[in-house]
Amino acid sequence: MTRVIIVDDHPVVREGLVSALDGKSGIEVAGAFGSADEALRARTKADVVILDLELPGTSGADAIPQFAMPVLVLSAYGTNEEVERAIAAGARGYLLKGAPLDEIERAITAVAGGEAWLDPRIAARVFQGGQERLTAREREVLKLIAAGESNKRIAAKLRITERTAKFHVTSILGKLGAENRAQAVSIAAERRLI
Repeated sequence: MTRVIIVDDHPVVREGLVSALDGKSGIEVAGAFGSADEALRARTKADVVILDLELPGTSGADAIPQFAMPVLVLSAYGTNEEVERAIAAGARGYLLKGAPLDEIERAITAVAGGEAWLDPRIAARVFQGGQERLTAREREVLKLIAAGESNKRIAAKLRITERTAKFHVTSILGKLGAENRAQAVSIAAERRLI
């Protein structure tokens, strides 16, 4: 059972998430709070925090590093700056409100398992363009993906953390509009990126 806490200042959103998630797909809601301050004071043990960014008191972005568990941002806003700030603060996932329930469940499972998750709508908007938008590091990671390397092996070869490797892979998939590694390699080959 994956235990989550929900932090959102809108009661309708908070209660809707509790109702939609609790007891479904192996998810248990361990607590729901109207502010990051309230959630941090409660010290509820969970596997994932589902966190809004726009909160009274301490903002969601400022609270991310204070949680002793992985954070999945669920926000109405997904500008490049907000996404980058949340990830830099330590968020493992970023979803836009309005994401389908099954995607929220998949994101929770991924984040609880140490993986990264980026809302496809953000990835598609932020990372349109392909080759000119891939960073030098992402091109290195893409070559290793094409060689069939796992995130762990990519991390070892590039001397980065496995978590950083996962973020690069997620970013590459988003930039290429690919749903998985095989599709990313196929698209990259078509565009002569590898």
